[in-house]
Amino acid sequence: MDFNKFERLVRGFSNHRRIEIMDLLFRDPELSVEEISERLDINFKTGSEHIRRLAIAGLVIKRHAGNNVRHKLTESGLAILKFLRTLE
Repeated sequence: MDFNKFERLVRGFSNHRRIEIMDLLFRDPELSVEEISERLDINFKTGSEHIRRLAIAGLVIKRHAGNNVRHKLTESGLAILKFLRTLE
């Protein structure tokens, strides 16, 4: 087992706002940071940092589309979100 990898993964979603972003991307994939920030009523810089951390953890992938960057959940991100829903 790679405990460092597990720690990086858990740190990636260990924030209520990041879980909110994951849920939003589950419902509406391919959003930009600006769209995510607007929908969640958060500061752009804050949204960008949360998405950066989700990407580092391997929970979100980025796709460049012209001048925009689109985001969606990875398979790991989908699995984590499914797991978190079992805890509700």
